[in-house]
Amino acid sequence: MNQLTFHPPGETRSTALTVVPGPVAVDTFGGRIHVEWDAEAAVTPLGQLPFFIDFLQVSGRFEPWVASCPLTLTNPNAPSNRDILGTTVLAILSGHQRYAHLSALRGDTLNAPLLGMTKVVSEDSVRRNLGQLDEAAGVTWLQQHLDDSIAPLLSLPWILDSDVTVKPLYGHQEGAEKGYNPHKPGRPSHTYPTYFMANLRLILDVEVQAGNQTASKYSAPGLWELLKRLPRPHWPVFIRGDRDWGTEANMQRAEQEGLPYLFKLRMTAGVKKCVERLMREASWTAAGQGWEGAETSLRLAGWGRSRRAIVLRRRVKGDLAVVDHGDPNQLRLGLAELTNEVIV
Repeated sequence: MNQLTFHPPGETRSTALTVVPGPVAVDTFGGRIHVEWDAEAAVTPLGQLPFFIDFLQVSGRFEPWVASCPLTLTNPNAPSNRDILGTTVLAILSGHQRYAHLSALRGDTLNAPLLGMTKVVSEDSVRRNLGQLDEAAGVTWLQQHLDDSIAPLLSLPWILDSDVTVKPLYGHQEGAEKGYNPHKPGRPSHTYPTYFMANLRLILDVEVQAGNQTASKYSAPGLWELLKRLPRPHWPVFIRGDRDWGTEANMQRAEQEGLPYLFKLRMTAGVKKCVERLMREASWTAAGQGWEGAETSLRLAGWGRSRRAIVLRRRVKGDLAVVDHGDPNQLRLGLAELTNEVIV
């Protein structure tokens, strides 16, 4: 007799911190090694490096990356490119953010041979030698290997999202300008226009620009440069952007490239009139998660053609009226101003 299950079983107990019995075989550039866990030892950032080195060895990504590096050193006493790049990789994997942190790796005699390195070079050596790398050649070299690592994913249907991150800066840095900065108003900052695969949140490319360059007109060239590097079969199904992307220039460029898009629009006077008309006349369709949608044709001032526009609405869950208790003898009732704009 089969036992009936009325509720699905819960999540299985996590085994992430369970001690693995016996040594674990790991393939590295220095040969196969066996890693054992010591439950009594302190946790260090270096203990997990052999497993990532195993990934680099099995995936075949590290050797071509080192071999194609455009850095050429003629001094016979200069370290090899493998030692320079390997030291940088170990530092990044260890969570280091500054050249000075590289000194912590000098005492590590295990992971360097696992990467096929002869030694861990000093912070001065890494800084000095990487400074001789031509910027344009270095960017092309890194970008090519980044594109190759994500190319298999792009053969599936995907959506390209674009967003800008503002990073406040302290001290004197190149490109530190005052611009839109919601968290630290008036503080100089950098902006990071980022292009990534929706849902996966996989970053395809990111740029560093001055803090006063937050508008989409500064991000758009990088987006089209990214798509230009990709074969047409690997292009996204469509691109998405916030209301800053809903401009004639961006929509016209997407139409010229034959690439569908979904951009939000600013609540200008023309858009508000469109929304008001749809609220009175349109037949609304359920769009899921409490939303209703209606579509229309819209042509705003400055647009060269009419375009399809979609308006979404949902019932407001919060209070629409507030009571002012400033004067206990005379209560005042006012309407609250809604901050959630209608999405078009």
